[in-house]
Amino acid sequence: MEARTKIRVRELLDEAIADGVTMGASVSVRQGGCEIFYEARGYADREKKKPIERDTIFRLYSMSKPVTAAAAMILVERGVIDLAQPVADFLPGFRELTVDCDGVIEKTDVPVTVLQLMNMTSGLSYGGEATLSERMTSAYIDECVARLHTDHPVTTVELANHLGTLPLLFVPDTSWRYGLSADVLGAVIEVASGMRFGEFLQKELFDRLGMADTGFWVPKSKQDRLACAYESVGDGTMIPYTGDNLAVQNTMAEPPAYEAGGAGLVSTLPDYARFTQMLLDGGMLDGIRVLSETSVRFLTSGRLTDVQQREFRKWVGLEGFSYSHLMRVMQEPGMANLIGCTGEYGWDGWLGCYFTNIPQKDMTILLMQQKKDAGTIPMTRKIRNVILAGQ
Repeated sequence: MEARTKIRVRELLDEAIADGVTMGASVSVRQGGCEIFYEARGYADREKKKPIERDTIFRLYSMSKPVTAAAAMILVERGVIDLAQPVADFLPGFRELTVDCDGVIEKTDVPVTVLQLMNMTSGLSYGGEATLSERMTSAYIDECVARLHTDHPVTTVELANHLGTLPLLFVPDTSWRYGLSADVLGAVIEVASGMRFGEFLQKELFDRLGMADTGFWVPKSKQDRLACAYESVGDGTMIPYTGDNLAVQNTMAEPPAYEAGGAGLVSTLPDYARFTQMLLDGGMLDGIRVLSETSVRFLTSGRLTDVQQREFRKWVGLEGFSYSHLMRVMQEPGMANLIGCTGEYGWDGWLGCYFTNIPQKDMTILLMQQKKDAGTIPMTRKIRNVILAGQ
């Protein structure tokens, strides 16, 4: 990477921090299996004047989803689950499905399948106010948040089964909507594997990949490394965010009953880089095979149907991409609002963590921050544009 590119990335981070866009962030660029750039700027904890370090722990939120997808593919490879298999085979809550038809709840005989969970074509949403289905989902999420710090918190399988009893937003596979599909997939993995979802991830992914700081909670011995989350309140001012969004405990201080496959993991930049490198290297890292090359190609190269894609296109910022297997996949670089390459894939998180793997360049770009409602923000696009333009 050219020196001027590195300088400009550092400047963009400093500008974003000065403007109150983020409290701090770390960026890593890997190419050919080696890190060619790393920078950390700003605070992990402003109140304690703690800077972001390499071993800072971040809440991944939706960047948990690709990990869940990889876990599902492990079971697919072993013949434990079938992608066309009804979710009801694992979760009885999905046996009698209903659909919200303009405010009228109607039965449907169309099952939700494992593949539909991976493609967000299940009809599950994250809630909202626009439809009856979304309002009922929001009410249940609120209930789960209220139970989080009680002696009867919702569990992974309980949450998934209850979601199956709520009306779907649409008949499965007829449209696309970002939602709680990955969380239900985590419950499927738990039931199919015969062990808690977090235990399966630990055994099959984190231990094998050497991801020592990745999981669903942060032990007391590591709590001082957990970054604080922040939110903008206007005029460049940021304040700590302490809410339990989507029933994920903000403190991460104890093992959760609900291990959220769509939003619950924490990790460090080096840890997550080992996961992304495994994918980029075709399922193997340091001589240890986690997934077959065939599975990785399948996982990272899907696309939606034309009907589903029309709904996906309503998501401003993902022009040029399609979606499958809990990740975006670049299909039309000329339509994108950033510099990109055909076949690149990745995802981001609600607090701003972001990754993209670019097989054409044998490259990973990974950014970690803790900014409420971030996702892929302009700062992230600017940084990756500078990096890719310098190639």
